[in-house]
Amino acid sequence: MTTASPDPLALQATLVDFALAELVRQNRESFPPLWSGESWAKLLIWLALNCGCSGDEAGLKTFAESIGAVQTARMRRVFFERELGDLELQLMADPAEQQVLVLPQGPAEEVLDFDRIAHALERVGLSEWLPVERERWQRLDSLVAIPWLESL
Repeated sequence: MTTASPDPLALQATLVDFALAELVRQNRESFPPLWSGESWAKLLIWLALNCGCSGDEAGLKTFAESIGAVQTARMRRVFFERELGDLELQLMADPAEQQVLVLPQGPAEEVLDFDRIAHALERVGLSEWLPVERERWQRLDSLVAIPWLESL
């Protein structure tokens, strides 16, 4: 039994999606202040300029339209998430959301320990953006939600 050849356009779309995600992962630490909308905007401007767009409003708008809303949302998710394999945690920390989500990559009852989470937050530079009072951290079924500090 033979299988059909993959659709060349679907392969190209998958490759572009993969390449953009990797480009974001490799460069997301390059645009301070990390964990901010400003950092995200700097990455988009850097991408636009490297694609030959002008840095003026019209050039940046054309770039944003060419990427499209769906791809931009995927890139933003990658930009603001971190996977810490050794701690078995995934952090979703988009400042446009009300809280940072900490998800387990292992058994939740073992992995969602507040000391482990505090270590993860410190490692990725999120501690300064979040309350230190663990009473404000909310343990839900299989994740921990931590509000951003009001000063953001």
